[in-house]
Amino acid sequence: MKKLTFLLAIGSLLVAGCTTDPAADPFLITQDQVGKLHRDHTLSQLDSIYRADSLVRDTTRSQLGSASRIEVYEKGGKHLLTLSPAGDSLNLIGNIRVHDKRFTTDKNIFLGSTFGEIKEQYEIRKVITSLNNVLVLLKGTDVYITISRESLPASLRYSRDPIEAVQIPDSAPVKYLMVGWD
Repeated sequence: MKKLTFLLAIGSLLVAGCTTDPAADPFLITQDQVGKLHRDHTLSQLDSIYRADSLVRDTTRSQLGSASRIEVYEKGGKHLLTLSPAGDSLNLIGNIRVHDKRFTTDKNIFLGSTFGEIKEQYEIRKVITSLNNVLVLLKGTDVYITISRESLPASLRYSRDPIEAVQIPDSAPVKYLMVGWD
């Protein structure tokens, strides 16, 4: 009996040791996190958060006193994220554009996902049409996606009429994956 108890204790320790902490995943997108970034991080903290990576700031705006965009590159040169500040004076991150397919939501949606996969995981809150793209807002999350009009049926590509979610093909790929913390 003691051996069985001992084996069960060892087994539970092994299982507990193998579980991963979602906050430690450098490519996880949750409600308050995009990889290493958290909703409450300020733009001034980016140098310490990405000290092993490279940050490229928009020099035109930096000279005027405010950054408009900050691009985050992995040490090897791979573009990870583009950050835009929030419209307030708190110096917080407002919008994040994901450039790397390794970033995934907690529901396994990533830059290579299709609209059909997104519909399976999220409820569509709103579809906004523009000249070249369709913006899809997802209910219950700050994640939103853009789909190119080129992925739509020919009858919708050049139409000025509003497009509804049911008109977007399931096979339409995600063009942009964004997170809005404004």
